[in-house]
Amino acid sequence: MEILRFIIHYGMHFLLPFAIAAIFFRKYFWKASLLILSANLIDLDHLLVSPIFDPERCSIGFHLLHSYTAILIYMVLLMIPKVRIMGIGLLLHILTDFIDCLWV
Repeated sequence: MEILRFIIHYGMHFLLPFAIAAIFFRKYFWKASLLILSANLIDLDHLLVSPIFDPERCSIGFHLLHSYTAILIYMVLLMIPKVRIMGIGLLLHILTDFIDCLWV
């Protein structure tokens, strides 16, 4: 089961952004892909806690950039055309981590 969790988690973090860009942002495929992928940088908030990585810890609501307030801000980004793709990437990241929380 752990290998399935790993494949789903990292597939959603690093492969799904390309699929989303190909389906919804074909004209700007590479730019959209890189923007969505860059949303993974919110995991830098893991550096603020100890231990940095705990496979049994749910990131949602625990880390600063995974807080419920941050999630609301990411939702607002969807309404602003110039940052919509980044909002999609951030919410995809949160969804991925939420699915991972269901495994814990």
